Amino acid sequence: MAQTNPSPNRRVLVVEDEPKLRAMLLRAIPDMGFEPIGAATGEDALQSMQDLPAAIVILDLNLPGIHGMAVFEKICEHWPQTQVIIMTGYGDLDAAQQSIRLGVVDFLTKPCMLGDLEHALDRAWRKRLDQQDHPDMARPSVVAAAPKDTEAVADRPQTLQDVEKQLILNALDRHDGNRAATANELGISVRTLYYRLSQYDIEEA
Repeated sequence: MAQTNPSPNRRVLVVEDEPKLRAMLLRAIPDMGFEPIGAATGEDALQSMQDLPAAIVILDLNLPGIHGMAVFEKICEHWPQTQVIIMTGYGDLDAAQQSIRLGVVDFLTKPCMLGDLEHALDRAWRKRLDQQDHPDMARPSVVAAAPKDTEAVADRPQTLQDVEKQLILNALDRHDGNRAATANELGISVRTLYYRLSQYDIEEA
């Protein structure tokens, strides 16, 4: 695979195996000022990066064939200035821990608001330009939309605890505070969820 990085471009590679969601993202992203390219599998994504490297990758984790985390690792290895937005429909805390070792900031959980995605793309683009200007500082990075009431997103700590807490908060919001539904989505027991709520000082609804 190519080791060199292209000059800054506004190409966004959307790696999503759900055809309807992929098509929706491909329609919406041009209005955000970027040029989207679609891929349905991790293998297709890596081939696309070889053929025409993208500045930003929107990456689903739960892909057929090669897993999204393996794709992420390949991108970090061969295109270190490419920014990656991880998009996942489930609370995969093991993946969160692994991603942090690769430079993760956060996750964008499905379904997401287009405004949140636009915010994530804008932040990824700024980081891409910064790394282009300072190649010695380039490192893999994953970005995602911040909570609606967070303005200082760039200053958020990059820890597993922050990622896990945000995943729980996002899931709780999607299920209107329903603990059983939230625990089911996150793949943990209700007892474990209540422990996490107390651990992170999340108030009971």
